[in-house]
Amino acid sequence: MFSELKFPVPWGHVAAKAWGPSEGHPVLCLHGWLDNANTFDKLIPLLPRGCYYVAMDFSGHGLSSHRPAGCPYHFLDYVTDVRRVAAALQWRRFTLMGHSMGGAVAGMFCFLYPEMVDKLILLESLGFLLAPEDTEAWLKSKRRVIDRLLSLEAKQQTPKARSPEAALQRLLEANSHLTAEGGAILLQRGATETPAGMVYNRDMRARTQSREFFTVEQCVKLLQKIQDRVLIIISQDGLLVPHNLPSRNHFVKALQEAFESNLKEHIQLAEVPGSHFVHLNEPEVVSGIISNFLTAQNTRARL
Repeated sequence: MFSELKFPVPWGHVAAKAWGPSEGHPVLCLHGWLDNANTFDKLIPLLPRGCYYVAMDFSGHGLSSHRPAGCPYHFLDYVTDVRRVAAALQWRRFTLMGHSMGGAVAGMFCFLYPEMVDKLILLESLGFLLAPEDTEAWLKSKRRVIDRLLSLEAKQQTPKARSPEAALQRLLEANSHLTAEGGAILLQRGATETPAGMVYNRDMRARTQSREFFTVEQCVKLLQKIQDRVLIIISQDGLLVPHNLPSRNHFVKALQEAFESNLKEHIQLAEVPGSHFVHLNEPEVVSGIISNFLTAQNTRARL
């Protein structure tokens, strides 16, 4: 069983759902890009029951309010969402668990507020967004954010309504790593039924978020700021394995080496069978590893 939560913000609210006793050890769960809090629906029931899990919807996602008109979605705004929710919950120190983009948000939060995080769990994420390798590509990515925002404002399109079947099919076409069951779970929170059909809840502007990129050198320096213990779970058929990132192998390898050399006994790397959404498609594959990590005290959790 879970409960729904709403945290007031100046432009509306940030929505979340919670499992477990409110006095339990706090764990804040962060979903991936264009997903929502339901991404943790099948995983959290398999984790230690003594914890209090809060899975939030980032602004513009799930049941959370869209940002005000004229505002783009900057990566740092998602980090601010996390800080707002932690303040509303009056959490001074807690565990962060993030999937994909949520892992990058969790990583940035750790760099900015290292004293507030005791453990960091990264699912299909290394805690960073990879920087374009040349200046022109970086400039184009920034220009694209501005142009797409202005284009959306000029078109003023109303969200497209689809049949439930078409809405699910569209989601699965855009996410080849999702199963039909996983897609349906995300749609329960990610779409609203209207007289015309199902309409996605997410803000169209969130598709063109302005990201915070890092070089390998910057990542290494940031890693030295982490005070907590880190668990990284990478799927064998996910987005971070070598054959799926042929142009970024050296970057991912350098990051992994930096994690191991800088965090030493603080780091635990686990490679598991499955796809980018293994935590949703096959949660039992990762639940044991995460549970051991959550319950481990001073000694490093073992696989």
